[in-house]
Formats: sequence, structure tokens, C-alpha cells
Amino acid sequence: MTSAERDPGLQPERTRLAWRRTTLSCTVVALLAMRQALHGGATTAGVLAVALSLLAWLGFLAVAHRRVTGMGSAEPAPLSPRRALTAAACTVALAVFAAATLF
Repeated sequence: MTSAERDPGLQPERTRLAWRRTTLSCTVVALLAMRQALHGGATTAGVLAVALSLLAWLGFLAVAHRRVTGMGSAEPAPLSPRRALTAAACTVALAVFAAATLF
């Protein structure tokens, strides 16, 4: 079977859905962090945490969007190590900023 005849099956669809689920989870975390940071009045640290959370969320959103649109081809390219590291760093940063707003 040549690559032109390749049936990608459900793997690209599952990968797209996983990226969308993860993006939705990151969006919820960013919104909850913003709510927690601004609840009871905005402090400088809270506003900074919200700004950094939104920046991390936007970074993850950019990587996820490029990956989801790249999965539309018959033979999607593998995720580059740089984009994988960016997605992981944005996710960890978002979790750290969200946890920081609790204290």
C-alpha cells in the first residue's frame, strides 16, 4: 500500500480530539485562575498571575491549533520536539500560575 492509498483510520481523529480536550481543560484552568485571582479585589500579584496565565494559555492554544490543523492531511507530520516542549512548558506554567493564585 502506498502513502497515497493510506487510510489514516481513526488515529488522527483521536489525536485531534485529545488536543481539543486538552485545550478545553487549559481554558477552564485559566478562567478559574483568573476568577480566583480577582475574587475579593485585584492585587498586583493577582493581576500578574492572571496575565502570565493568559500568556501561557495563548502559547498552548497556538501550539494546539497548529497541531490540530496539521492533523487534517492524509499523512500528518510528527509533532516537533520544540512544539512538544512548548506545549508542556505552557501546561506546567499554567498549573503553577493557577496554584499560585490559591495562596
